Amino acid sequence: MYHDFNYEATLASSLRAQWQLDDVLREDQELDFSRNFMPESLARTRAVEGLNPFEQRLLNQISAHQYLCIFGVVEEAILPFLLDHARPHLMEDDWRVRALLNFAGEEAKHIHLFKRYHSAFVRGFPVECEMIGPSEAIGAEILRHDPLAVALVILMIEWMTQQHYLGSIRDDGDIDPLFKSLMKFHWMEEAQHAKLDTLIVDALAEGRSDAEIDKAVDEFFEIGAFLDGGLKQQATFNLHALEKVIGRKLPNREAIEAQQHQAARWTYVGSGLVHERFKATLKSISPRIVARFEEAEPVFA
Repeated sequence: MYHDFNYEATLASSLRAQWQLDDVLREDQELDFSRNFMPESLARTRAVEGLNPFEQRLLNQISAHQYLCIFGVVEEAILPFLLDHARPHLMEDDWRVRALLNFAGEEAKHIHLFKRYHSAFVRGFPVECEMIGPSEAIGAEILRHDPLAVALVILMIEWMTQQHYLGSIRDDGDIDPLFKSLMKFHWMEEAQHAKLDTLIVDALAEGRSDAEIDKAVDEFFEIGAFLDGGLKQQATFNLHALEKVIGRKLPNREAIEAQQHQAARWTYVGSGLVHERFKATLKSISPRIVARFEEAEPVFA
């Protein structure tokens, strides 16, 4: 086995790591807009030409709002997927059912947390920041695909969020401590979710023929292309919001849009594609499919 995860141990770890919403972000809490929220390795706003440091910080904050809103949308899709996966096993493995239902409950809590952050952001930021959506339509488009394809997308995202916190957010002294704390608590529970989704992928891949696996991989990339289109649109929305708040049109808008779209590609896809744990799962399913994912990596770098 390429891992030693199991439902009983993962549930126990999840229960030890659980937290309450008000311990992370109170409903009436305000954000400190004098600070950057996102680490530069993800936001890539300092590289934007033609913006002064204040404007770069505004774009960084818009990017952080995008980050939590998009993860909220993704988790709204994960929630029904988990419930659908758990339902056939209700009378079988008790640990499996309890672990998956706990996973679903924590995802619902994360959605609630991100909505609180969105409300705080709206209260404090001077202009409206439009988001792609509606979330129901995005979730429906993702969930219409092969469950193995969906599970692989979720697994990529789970490992990706681990890397974001451990590799970029945790030790960044320039970003807002509240945002960093929120991401720490999110990471504590997502660390267990990545293990559970690995087990889900294992179950969904078991007994698949080569043709069925290839079809699931095709659909993984269909979902990826759909999400990438959303990220491109979101880059446009973000620059509209920035122009509104600074009161001027950006002369090099196309170049900035392309740069911010590429930053989002790395943040939401590329950093997951290269994660060693994700690659280990791919190899366990079928070593021959790993090359297809590696071919896609430069596009999302």
